[in-house]
Amino acid sequence: MTTAVDLSDRVALVTGGSRGLGREIVLGLAASGAHVVIASRTLERCAEVAAEVRRATGRRALPYACHVGRWDGLDGLVDAAYAEFGRLDVLVNNAGMSPRYDTVADVGEVLFDKVIGVNLKGPFRLAALAGTRMAADRGGSIINISSTAAVRPRADVLPYAAAKAGLNALTAGLAHAFGPTVRVNAIMAGTFHTDVTAAWDMDAFAARAAGFALRRGGRPAEIVGTALYLASGELSSYTTGSVITVDGGQP
Repeated sequence: MTTAVDLSDRVALVTGGSRGLGREIVLGLAASGAHVVIASRTLERCAEVAAEVRRATGRRALPYACHVGRWDGLDGLVDAAYAEFGRLDVLVNNAGMSPRYDTVADVGEVLFDKVIGVNLKGPFRLAALAGTRMAADRGGSIINISSTAAVRPRADVLPYAAAKAGLNALTAGLAHAFGPTVRVNAIMAGTFHTDVTAAWDMDAFAARAAGFALRRGGRPAEIVGTALYLASGELSSYTTGSVITVDGGQP
């Protein structure tokens, strides 16, 4: 992969970076010159992507096992990034989860808290930690990966939709909290074909996608351009507090 964005020697931390959209964002950032911290719950998967980054781009890559929903573990993640690289320029809050359920009455407190923890509480805490250090240093960019479920909630993903709506609100507020040197934006993603969607009924999805402007779901690599734009302090220098929709024109 080659890109027109120059992130040479900048350092980016991506949560949920071992698969799906996160992996593609990691590879895109590294191809643009960034060193990367790859965080997810499974160290082995992070290490595999780190090896891929080194092999394909020659960039440095730090794998780190971390559960984003656990508040007390996030200080260690940010500390590890600074210990390894001495700086942090980009944070991508990508880790997320959306367990399905049959009816809203089936949603228990444990499931609800877990979904809110990973999709909202964790990104808030990481942004607070990283944004504070970025603002005291050379500034930077925080990119929250949101979802169109935030504005078009379906009955089977309500805790997830609520968390992503909250993440959109945090995006605007954190832009003010850390401006002018740290920009905070969100990518509100539509349906992308990842390992999660592999178990879906593709015929049923194709029928729904017929109503999209592009008539299909997205390929994971198709989110990378927007992430690179937001990561680049040159290209997106006047963009902050924004929620950018990347969904193929879903109605």
